[in-house]
Amino acid sequence: METDTEEATMTKWKLPTAINRSVGILGAGVLGRRIGACWASAGYKVNIRDPDTQQTNGALQYIKNEMWRYKPTVSPDKISVHGFQDLKPAVEDSWLVIECVPEKLDLKMNAFADLEKVVRPDTILGTNSSSYKSREIAAKVKPDTAKRMLNMHYYIPPDIRVVELMTSGSTHEDIFPFLEEHLKRSGMLPVMAHRESTGFLLNRVWAAIKRECLMVLSEGVASPAELDMVWNEMFVKTGVPPCELMDSVGLDTVSLIEQHYIQERNLHDPGVIAFLQKYIQEGRLGAKCSKGGLYPPGYTTKTAGQQQTPYDNLHAPTLYILDLGLNNAPEEVYQRGRILVGSADGQTPLRTIVDHQPMPDGIALCPSEGKIIWGNMGVPNKNDGSIMSCNLDGSDIKVIIPSGTVHTPKQIAVDDDCSKMYFSDREGMRVFRCNIDGSGLEVLIRNGDWATGFDDQTKWCVGLGLAPLEGKFYWTQKGPSKGSKGRIFRANIHTPPGHDASTRTDIECLFQGLPEPIDIEIDEEGKFMYWTDRGELPRGNSLNRAERGPDGQYTDHKILARNLHEAIGITLDRKNRHIYATDLGGAVYRFNMDGTGRRKFYEDEGSFAGIALCDK
Repeated sequence: METDTEEATMTKWKLPTAINRSVGILGAGVLGRRIGACWASAGYKVNIRDPDTQQTNGALQYIKNEMWRYKPTVSPDKISVHGFQDLKPAVEDSWLVIECVPEKLDLKMNAFADLEKVVRPDTILGTNSSSYKSREIAAKVKPDTAKRMLNMHYYIPPDIRVVELMTSGSTHEDIFPFLEEHLKRSGMLPVMAHRESTGFLLNRVWAAIKRECLMVLSEGVASPAELDMVWNEMFVKTGVPPCELMDSVGLDTVSLIEQHYIQERNLHDPGVIAFLQKYIQEGRLGAKCSKGGLYPPGYTTKTAGQQQTPYDNLHAPTLYILDLGLNNAPEEVYQRGRILVGSADGQTPLRTIVDHQPMPDGIALCPSEGKIIWGNMGVPNKNDGSIMSCNLDGSDIKVIIPSGTVHTPKQIAVDDDCSKMYFSDREGMRVFRCNIDGSGLEVLIRNGDWATGFDDQTKWCVGLGLAPLEGKFYWTQKGPSKGSKGRIFRANIHTPPGHDASTRTDIECLFQGLPEPIDIEIDEEGKFMYWTDRGELPRGNSLNRAERGPDGQYTDHKILARNLHEAIGITLDRKNRHIYATDLGGAVYRFNMDGTGRRKFYEDEGSFAGIALCDK
């Protein structure tokens, strides 16, 4: 009787309509955001759900900034993408949900069991798994739900537009032509596996090639570079070599997939898993982490002009750049500052998200709040500086430190863990700290009183950097223009008891006699200090680094790069191990952490000051 009832219920199932309903994406990682961009580019409403707010914000920014790569067929006002942390509101109206959670069977089974409770009964459920059959993933759902499930495996759009479709063993047959039609509308190339197969079409072949490559490496027959060189020369020449590909996917994911193949097919592991575990235990997962993988950190993050493959730039950050507005007519200079958004490869056109700002300079991001925070210097001889905030897309602009409270705000630093921000005040001769919303404002350093005169430029506070693990903050006092009187200081994050901003005794001068130090950054381990200097050559117009010794003192000051044009902004890409810098000449530069590998892009598009980045 149960079987008859079930069969009667199933005969009533009909294909869903996509009109006024969303495509739900579970997981905002590398593939989740790219899959969302494919559907959004064709005018489909997209909801992306990820428990990690920072991941969701990164996905939304990726889609906004990189949409041009997907060749959208609708106008920008028809692009509809929304981020969620909770499951139900993200998928309750979806006609299609695509799961992109990590490649672990129990996570995927639980994800579909949760979906079954909140989606509509006609919703099609796809898994982007590259190694698990949807039959396996459907173990915790009802039989009628399994008939709406299938494998829906994407590669790396927009460069590789293939989507492999495969049945769960009981998937309604009319789902496949229905999805093929919608996938083609979203610019994809759907192909269907004629029967269930672990690895589908390409990955089954790739699994064997990859395993042999790993054996060659684990046995010490060749290095990753040598293997890729031979592969490139023999087969693809300008294609994607296997070791770069595995780094881009992530060695932890590669290991999980390999373990599944070995278990399912009862294969002998020739040492591949142990070889991969050495990298994984050291945190060397590939392009998605700061320690690299088979290749060094940042290898796949390439700029315009470098030879690239579809798997490069997967983790290149989004850049937020301040244009002072100096390139405008004199009467407009103090009203035409902008916040620009671009990409770390220099290939995404710069896009203005905030404009008509009075001389914006310092900028920082608060990932937990999804906010941009920046300072407006205002007119230099007036006490009209302010600190502003907005969402990552430029909406909801707010004043958080009103005009006149700070004189000339410069570099800003955010301690996201403590929900605090720090900023320097040039002519105000101060360093401030407050909450992210601007409340709780306090002065940490006071070198003088702007109201009684600020002619002594050696007291002007400009750059500001944080070293939370060290319990210190750093700042620069630039001195007169090109005057070689610049200095770098540090002090404790907590003011000594019984002292205030004017009398504290814990201030250390680390360097003096510098041409004109501007912005400053401290790496997360506190080992290196980096700063820009806009002073005179040969030491000025430069990017600099100093190393902290075992005694906590900084020595070994090195000029990493010269010939910048009025160097100002600096920020560190800690994941890919890169330095980004800007100059008033309107260029963005990228360097390796030791100053090598210099790249220059976004030239002559403004007069650039502060720069910040958001990891994708």
